[in-house]
Amino acid sequence: MKYIDEFNDPDLARRLLDEIRATVTRPWALMEVCGGQTHSIIRHGIDQLLPEQVELIHGPGCPVCVTPLEVIDKALEIASRPGVIFCSFGDMLRVPGTGRDLFRVKGEGGDVRVVYSPLDALELARRNPDREVVFFAIGFETTAPANAMAVHQARRLGLTNFSLLVSHVRVPPAVEAIMTAPSCRVQGFLAAGHVCSVMGTSEYPRLAERFGVPLVVTGFEPLDILEGIRLAVRQLERGEHRVENAYPRAVREDGNPAAVRMIEEVFEVTDRNWRGIGPIPDSGWRLTEAFRAYDAEHRFQVTGIRTEEPAECRAGEVLQGLIKPTECGAFGTTCTPRTPLGATMVSSEGACAAYYLYRRMNAATPQAAQAAREEMNPVA
Repeated sequence: MKYIDEFNDPDLARRLLDEIRATVTRPWALMEVCGGQTHSIIRHGIDQLLPEQVELIHGPGCPVCVTPLEVIDKALEIASRPGVIFCSFGDMLRVPGTGRDLFRVKGEGGDVRVVYSPLDALELARRNPDREVVFFAIGFETTAPANAMAVHQARRLGLTNFSLLVSHVRVPPAVEAIMTAPSCRVQGFLAAGHVCSVMGTSEYPRLAERFGVPLVVTGFEPLDILEGIRLAVRQLERGEHRVENAYPRAVREDGNPAAVRMIEEVFEVTDRNWRGIGPIPDSGWRLTEAFRAYDAEHRFQVTGIRTEEPAECRAGEVLQGLIKPTECGAFGTTCTPRTPLGATMVSSEGACAAYYLYRRMNAATPQAAQAAREEMNPVA
């Protein structure tokens, strides 16, 4: 199938791997900052095919995973209230809060609904004027334009029963936080192509220059990732550190100007707490004063909720690239997709979920692998 199969061509993959092997002369550590890339890497065994000098480190590229526990608890509190229709993408329903998740709230009688767009939630608000409709607005820059459009449309339509529970995060401040951490050993980045398709690449040259690391904008198919690695390794071997776009079919330098304008009209930059990592300055968005009436935190007065992460869960270390999922003692034992300690085990972009689903446990037989897949995708 054109535009899909061509990015999975095994012959081209072997050629790229040969080029990487011919280029690399010493150890390098690269971080992908996208959970979709992490799953593609683990699914296709890309990290195992690379020469041993090239290590891939999984970064905080899953927006579900970095949504703070306190925000999950705020969602649970709002979703439990009578008269509320709480809307979310499906991958948030299994994310554990303090003692329960949105599935549990739904089972206890809460009106929790899976939607495929914030505009679906907006339509529910239009059809149910006697109910409060809340959309759980999480994500990186990729999902921000649609969430901003939903609020913009709500105000245009005069809907007063629609609001967002916002937990948006931004990638460049996370890269900066990773590079300034004392334990950092990252020498180059594979930047998330979908984020750059919205925001462009203008924020990355200063990071490449400041920290002396290559930043290669990369897609999600196997050949995309291998090409990104090839370009990053080539820069490192040459002593270069600049931004390269290995995903030109989707990413332009200025991104999507219309989407950026919509974001800037509705959201403003704010400090944001990242689950398992902590606060990162200027790493998130919140609704501007002009749209504050659509802020569910204030509407439902849940701003005071504070929580603590479970000590047994090491998801924060996984998200920072300090350990691989299998280095956590709870992985695959007390922490599984049916009994998760953290979001990294249940999110469709979580590193722990990728390791559990594809290969990094005792799922050596086809039957065991199928059982793992079924556990990752339970019937709601």
